[in-house]
Amino acid sequence: MTSREEWIEEAKKGRARRMRALMVKEFFQIIRDPSSLLITVFLPLLLIFLYGSGVSLDLDHLRVGLVMEDTAPDSQSFAKSLTDSRYFEVKIVRDRRDLHDDLTSGAIRGMFIVPSYFTQYRNRPDKTAPIQVIADASETNTALFVQNYAQGVFGNWLAQEAISQGKQTQTQLISSDPRFWYNEQLESRFFLLSGSLAIIMTLIGSLLTALVVAREWERGTMEALMSTTVSIWELVWAKVIPYFCLGMISMIICVFLSIVFYDLPLRGSFLVLLMVSALFLFCSLGLGLMISTITKNQIFASQITLVTAFLPAYILSGFLFEIHSMPHWIQVLTYIVPAKYFVQSLQSLFLVGNVWPLLFLDMIPIVGIGLIFFLITASKTAKRLD
Repeated sequence: MTSREEWIEEAKKGRARRMRALMVKEFFQIIRDPSSLLITVFLPLLLIFLYGSGVSLDLDHLRVGLVMEDTAPDSQSFAKSLTDSRYFEVKIVRDRRDLHDDLTSGAIRGMFIVPSYFTQYRNRPDKTAPIQVIADASETNTALFVQNYAQGVFGNWLAQEAISQGKQTQTQLISSDPRFWYNEQLESRFFLLSGSLAIIMTLIGSLLTALVVAREWERGTMEALMSTTVSIWELVWAKVIPYFCLGMISMIICVFLSIVFYDLPLRGSFLVLLMVSALFLFCSLGLGLMISTITKNQIFASQITLVTAFLPAYILSGFLFEIHSMPHWIQVLTYIVPAKYFVQSLQSLFLVGNVWPLLFLDMIPIVGIGLIFFLITASKTAKRLD
């Protein structure tokens, strides 16, 4: 080999030695630093437990009131069907004025009124017995649930009464047989758990690098690294790779808990799930590294991370709030939130399967946004101490 080739070969070996030494140093730092292990292990376990057990979009046992102005057998039969429903916890009174304070204070979410002429209307062949439904519309979704559930209970009661009396129900020329795809059981837990993984990975990726690297700036160890022959990109990748391994371990633990303990279905490939998660984790780590490089202060870095990583991921990713119901300018803003694409990918992989056209459309923005974060980090990481 010529002297130039020998120099290039020696430079490659030196770069490999420096990278290996830096990564070993980072792994030892992770072991010595309890905050990194808490973020990687305790925080995901806590969030998985909360979203799997404590958070639900299914409204069961709604507290409602029932005003029995008519106490005839038909009215009592309807009241029994209402109290037997798993959707309601019913407080029965004789006067609607007894429920006004409860409805105003939020103690009940609505009330059903069986009027005094209920039985009279039931005995008229050309009339349907009416009931009145009053719902607390301060929470729109809950009010709609009260209304729809009440209609369902009342319709079932009418059908059962007709059957018990030997009457033929009206035959419809067209009957509907509803079928739900991708979440047949209508379990909101499946939707929440798959989306919560994006929130967890956002927090882990951004907090790990943001706090740890900012702490190195505060302690002065970063200045020592700057005085060595380590290049900017060697320093960046040496910081990212150990925390990437830590984040992927956390992701695997969260997926295992979701599938085994909460019966979350995984209809896609586990390898594809790991690939998409790896891309998003690199993006989150890049965001945290960029924040720590710019701020160089742990407190400031943690505050910026919550504002730029956690809150957009929680509110603008479609995890809890439907994006299409947001104002148009907010919808446009969601396109720069990486968690939006990761949430869509996770819900597709867990509930639908390997839908490659959708996955590619989600992965491309994640990679693009992540590259922007790393380029900004490299440009702001100058090897000087001023």
